[in-house]
Amino acid sequence: MTKKDYKERFYRGWVKGKDLLTQEIVVAETDLYISAEKDIKEIAERIVKKYRSEIEGYIKKLPEFRTSLQPLDPDSGAPDIVKDMIRASKAAGVGPMASVAGAMAEFVGKELLSNSNQVIVENGGDIFIASDIERTVAIFAGDSPLSKKLSIKVRPGDMPLGICTSSGTIGHSLSFGKADACVIISKSTSLADAVATAACNKVKTREDIKPALGFATSIKGIQGALIVLGKDFGASGNIELA
Repeated sequence: MTKKDYKERFYRGWVKGKDLLTQEIVVAETDLYISAEKDIKEIAERIVKKYRSEIEGYIKKLPEFRTSLQPLDPDSGAPDIVKDMIRASKAAGVGPMASVAGAMAEFVGKELLSNSNQVIVENGGDIFIASDIERTVAIFAGDSPLSKKLSIKVRPGDMPLGICTSSGTIGHSLSFGKADACVIISKSTSLADAVATAACNKVKTREDIKPALGFATSIKGIQGALIVLGKDFGASGNIELA
């Protein structure tokens, strides 16, 4: 099954939060959509460049960090963002780059919290969210009839939080599954990203939804999971549908 060629990041037009200023931050391949209480574009660009430099520098040192589809051993001398990616991917049983989008969203988002009390960072469908009001995250699931009909409610007391989505039918990221959307919730956005990839890889038919949900929620640190495949979906754990 080939992935649909949807226009890149068209879903950003759905953002309706008028209380925050939204801004796109593009540095090489990194393309973030950040909502904050004020213009933090220059600050965000500096932060993105810093973390990109750390990841790129580590790849020069250890090229398999980019290519491996299996977890790598911990490295006490690695930058913090790299250590986090290695931990997350090891817990999920995937390669470290499966967590890169979530890691970038989280590390940039947390650093921006010193400039804005509310920060939402979206990176290719992976979201770090810290807000003092309730937010709703809509689920895009490609051609599924459930696309945009399912949403997740996020309450202030649960944030900061990571909400990450992997798909076997949308986008360019490598996936061995056929789920239209596999959404994972965790305090660690890096972990949510890695587990979303791993869980999505397990879904080929509707019968795979339940065991894939069980796999995802069995991992320490995962709060909830939702999987959409065609007209079927399932949810497990601490996840509140809006």
